[in-house]
Amino acid sequence: MDFIRVFVAPALLPLAAFFCSAATGDEPRGDIRFAVVAQFPPFQSRDQHGQLVGLNIDLGNALCQQLNTRCTWVDQVLVESFQALEARRFDAIMGIAPTSRRRQWASFTDHLYPFTTRLVARKASGLLPTVAALRGKRVGVLLGSNREAFARSKWAPAGVVIKSFWLNDELVRSLVAGHIDATLQGTVEIRKALLNTAVGQDFDFLGPAVSAELLGDGVAIAVRKPDIALRDELNHALEQLRQNGDYQRILKPYNLDEPVTVHDG
Repeated sequence: MDFIRVFVAPALLPLAAFFCSAATGDEPRGDIRFAVVAQFPPFQSRDQHGQLVGLNIDLGNALCQQLNTRCTWVDQVLVESFQALEARRFDAIMGIAPTSRRRQWASFTDHLYPFTTRLVARKASGLLPTVAALRGKRVGVLLGSNREAFARSKWAPAGVVIKSFWLNDELVRSLVAGHIDATLQGTVEIRKALLNTAVGQDFDFLGPAVSAELLGDGVAIAVRKPDIALRDELNHALEQLRQNGDYQRILKPYNLDEPVTVHDG
């Protein structure tokens, strides 16, 4: 069952005829239903009170406020909920990397922010994000993620053992316990989940960043392919946030440009 949290944007100005027009007509858009998977701090998770928090939540609420509409948050199990998107269970998927495979299913807004993918393992392991170094090793990825798609397409056929996990917490526990040898992760979430914690001191980013079309290089919002009006509204609102300074204010606490440390072996 989906858990829904609603953010009601304060009234701004009654000139939302363009910004809030529905994709199929001229009626004002009452709300935007954003799908998220609330298991990925600091991007989206639930606080001790059960409220959705994180960068993607902050950005989505700011976009809705800019559009003078309401955000409705629909908590999903999988990131790639394209069938549910097509079935109109929600209007958009918040915080997902555009790739050519995903563009077959949805249309994407401009990038909300960039991200980097890295291999994380014990400092003393000597592992690198290459087939030669990882052959026979167990690499953890999140189920349904672009990193899983990449690892299963590029690494698994060459003998790398790919282990998929529903939750990042489960993946991290398996890595610390030695049940997997490494994980392929975004730099921001793995810092939060492991590297900046007491149990993560023996772990680090190993080797260079992993770059591939299957991974993408940024995060955006996915909408149904025919819903060009919503995509354009969101892009316009995002540009307005950049121009008025709210975008920079929202991103600053999350340290997306924080330099990464690389263990040289």
